[in-house]
Amino acid sequence: MSIGELAALIAALAFVILVLFLVRVLIKVSKTMDQVNRTVATTNETITIITKDADILSKEVEGLLVKSNALLLDVNEKVATIDPLFTAVADLGTSVSDLNHSSRNLVARVGSLGRTTAKATVAGKVGQAASKYFTKRKSSAASAEATKTAK
Repeated sequence: MSIGELAALIAALAFVILVLFLVRVLIKVSKTMDQVNRTVATTNETITIITKDADILSKEVEGLLVKSNALLLDVNEKVATIDPLFTAVADLGTSVSDLNHSSRNLVARVGSLGRTTAKATVAGKVGQAASKYFTKRKSSAASAEATKTAK
């Protein structure tokens, strides 16, 4: 065997070893690709399930929003219906406040009238007492004069 044949044999052997390593790497890449394909398939199934669930939730949320809007409309109508009641209650409160104020004024006037009447009553009693005193004095003066004349 010559050096050229030996070199060709070494090159052929190196090429066979290289092919064996490439086959091994390709087998591992193939297994990895199978796992990636399975993961992608599982992910697609999960996405499909989540999409269906999201669609169901979306429909339920839409139904809740419709019900909420109807309920809010009903509440607004009822508030509009009882709004005049609150206005009437406010007017009644104002009227009661005015009546209370007028009652206080009346009580104050009656109280001052009572004081004025009391003063007039006292003045009348003083005048009556003075009248009795002067009448007594006059009658005692008249009886003293009658006694003087009779003597």
